[in-house]
Amino acid sequence: MQVGNLTKSVIVSAAMIWAAGCSTTSTTTDAEGMGAGAGAGEQAGGANSYGTSGGSLSGGAVVTAEDLKQLRTVFYFDFDQSVVRQDGFADLEAHARYLAQNPSASVRLEGHADERGTREYNIALGERRAQAVERLLVVNGVSANQVETVSYGEEKPAVLGHDAASWSKNRRVELKYLSK
Repeated sequence: MQVGNLTKSVIVSAAMIWAAGCSTTSTTTDAEGMGAGAGAGEQAGGANSYGTSGGSLSGGAVVTAEDLKQLRTVFYFDFDQSVVRQDGFADLEAHARYLAQNPSASVRLEGHADERGTREYNIALGERRAQAVERLLVVNGVSANQVETVSYGEEKPAVLGHDAASWSKNRRVELKYLSK
C-alpha cells in the first residue's frame, strides 16, 4: 500500500516538475536570438537615424518627399523567413509617417525570394514578405488602401548567381511609390 502511495507521489511530482519546465518563457527577443545587436537605425541613447546618408528625423517630424530620397526602399529577409528585420524598422516607420501625412500617396510592395524552393512556394513566400511589410506600415498609421502587394517569387532576381551572397540579395521586399 505504501509503495503504491510512494509511486503515485513520485509520478505527481514528476508531472508537476515537467509542467513547470514547459511553462517557462524565454526573455530573448527574435533579434537577440539571431545575434543581432542594435538595429541599423538605432544610435546610442535610443535615437533613430534614417537612411544611409546619416541624416535623422525625429519621431514626430514631418517627412517630405525630399526626405524619402534618404530612406531605404529595399528590405532584406533571412532565408525562408517573412519577418521584417529590425534594421529596416526605422526607415519603414519614416515611410509610414510620410504615407500617413500624405493620404493621396500610395506604394506597391514587391515581394521576392531566392531561387531555392519551388516556384509556388517562392511566390507564397514573397507574398508573405510583402504582407509583413504592409502590416508594419498599417500599424504605423498608413491606410490599407494606400498599399498594394505583389509577389514575384524567384522571377525577378536582383543578383544573378547560385551562391549565398546572391541569394541574400534576392530575399527582399522593394517599396515603390506609385504616387507621392
